[in-house]
Amino acid sequence: MILDRTIAPPVQPLARVTLPAAEVFPLPNGARLHVLRNDAQPVIRLQVVFKAGKWYDPSAGVSLLAARLLLEGTRTRTARQIADEVAFFGASLDCEQGFDRATLTLYCLSRHLPQLLPLVQDVLTEPTFPETELALVKTRTIQNVRVERQKTSYLASESFSRHLFGPGYPYGVKFDETVFQDITSEQVRHFFQQRYNFAEAEIFLCGDATDEHIALLTEGLGTPAGGDVRPPATTPAPAVLAPRDYVTVDGSLQASLRIGRLWPALNHPKTHALQVLVKVLGGYFGSRLMKNIREDKGFTYGIYASVQPREHATSFVIGSDVNAANAPAAIEEVQRELRRLQQEPVPLTELQTVKNYISGKFANELSTVFEQCDKYKNLIFYHLPTSYYSDFVAQVQATDAATLQELAQEYLSPESMVEVVSGPKQ
Repeated sequence: MILDRTIAPPVQPLARVTLPAAEVFPLPNGARLHVLRNDAQPVIRLQVVFKAGKWYDPSAGVSLLAARLLLEGTRTRTARQIADEVAFFGASLDCEQGFDRATLTLYCLSRHLPQLLPLVQDVLTEPTFPETELALVKTRTIQNVRVERQKTSYLASESFSRHLFGPGYPYGVKFDETVFQDITSEQVRHFFQQRYNFAEAEIFLCGDATDEHIALLTEGLGTPAGGDVRPPATTPAPAVLAPRDYVTVDGSLQASLRIGRLWPALNHPKTHALQVLVKVLGGYFGSRLMKNIREDKGFTYGIYASVQPREHATSFVIGSDVNAANAPAAIEEVQRELRRLQQEPVPLTELQTVKNYISGKFANELSTVFEQCDKYKNLIFYHLPTSYYSDFVAQVQATDAATLQELAQEYLSPESMVEVVSGPKQ
């Protein structure tokens, strides 16, 4: 039988998806250990997460330096010794600072966790933040930012955050080279002592985890003293600085667009329908923005619409790089697509295509235990109900065109958007 390639294969509806249950162990110092077991591969991932992201910066850049310097030396190990020990076991160890939290991540073969755990404990309890390494990290960071600030895309995103949240809001603070250069090792050390607090830590172990591993972690990471749980600091609500901004980049041939607004948090009752709405607009290659602005008008190689959830404020953003001469027309077409979603119901065939795409992508994102753990972490950090993901597929499939039109009328008015363009002098 010859396969007829003109006929698409049948689409099978995705059944209900359930995340594997995590085992949660409270540790003596106040931390919580979350374990997702899967012995399909002899690999393990350990993540220790602290409330130590940009949100908690006493001065812009301190949290970034604390995370980057964590592996640059302890009281018993130099940076080289830390790197050599990790490499000897074929492992990976790094620390990343995000908007809300800082995460130390170890990947290794499960049989090597007992040998690597003392190193992890040393890094998390005895870092020295050496002056020489501090100066090098500062220099590298400043050089990287200078390079990035020559790009219209970086400047557009930076200005968009500042105008959307306000310059005094942690998510909107702009990198200041002078302030960053003046940060001292004492400031970094004090931030570490305050924020890398095991009493508020969330520890995630996933992969080929055993009872022995859990016992070792309980002993090794359950004993470092946890400080007092700090009451949440009062922070002003986001305040839109201005609805429009233009950032000039002399000599640039392209312009970068960022259009968006504050958005409902993930615990909003219509959160899954809102995700469908964003996908229809610009969340995949066949979206309306791509068809109009890339395929039809040829203004760009790509344009996207996405939701960026954070623990204290969520945003919606449309982004694209276009030829500078086409920027006004591209913005006009974006606004046209926003209004079309408000004025016309989404056709059933288009809606079903988007639903199938969302469901298929979601299933693909659960293919490994590490991806499953990432979804589980969202439940913890964003305070979502345990049924959030198990309800996802059903609620996406139940979303109808009338609901999308109502949500578009409420959230997608062009007049409600912050609009930033970065490009050549006008």
